[in-house]
Amino acid sequence: MAAEHGTAAEALVGQVVLPGDLLLLPAHYDEDAEGERLRLSAGAAPQGRLLCGPGLRRSGAGLLVTKCGLLRHRPAGGGAYWVDSQQKRYVPVKGDHVIGIVTAKAGDVFRLDVGGSEPASLSYLAFEGATKRNRPNVQVGDLIYGQFVVANKDMEPEMVCIDSSGKSSGMGIIGQDGFLFKVSLGLIRKLLAPKCEIIQELSQLYPFELVLGMNGRIWVKAKTVQQTLIIVNILEACEYMTAEQRKQALAKLSGN
Repeated sequence: MAAEHGTAAEALVGQVVLPGDLLLLPAHYDEDAEGERLRLSAGAAPQGRLLCGPGLRRSGAGLLVTKCGLLRHRPAGGGAYWVDSQQKRYVPVKGDHVIGIVTAKAGDVFRLDVGGSEPASLSYLAFEGATKRNRPNVQVGDLIYGQFVVANKDMEPEMVCIDSSGKSSGMGIIGQDGFLFKVSLGLIRKLLAPKCEIIQELSQLYPFELVLGMNGRIWVKAKTVQQTLIIVNILEACEYMTAEQRKQALAKLSGN
């Protein structure tokens, strides 16, 4: 009965949605046998799955909004809906790559602040090449870039710094130099998008190293402190600038 009072999801794309709103899907979307994902029916083309992104939860005939923000839609493949919000409080999700700060050593486990409601654990064996004799040199205060392998409301979040083949794949201890700062989760998703224009434009300004965590943390290091701070200020301001304003600011810095 609740589905009758919902609104078509396509009509609300780009508009503000609130927690509790029910978004109805077109008739050609159907729910599979497991009820875990929505897929396209046999008569629709192309074949694929409709993904339910952050801020939404599957509910009967549609999607239930769980966060306040702008509704977004990507039609490619099976399609995807998500809510683009200015949320800053991070909730750990399995598979997310995040930047954690080591706060304590407890036996064979490190405790990391990841910006969530509780610290995450990281075993000293969860590093490439680590053994009982060859332990990683991790100190309190170090920055760690890793991935969640356990993340749910009933268990303590657990991180690793290796992939399924035991390789670091860029994860591990982040260098001591550099600058760590925090932005909204919406900006992080924008920066992590393939072929992000912001990153491409910044790379033409100065050479720099950049680490992006899904928990809203960014670590950046350029050749000089001044260049590092300039990049930090641009990244923080990107959330509130249009593409044209950003290009004008970068043109001034480059002297063009």
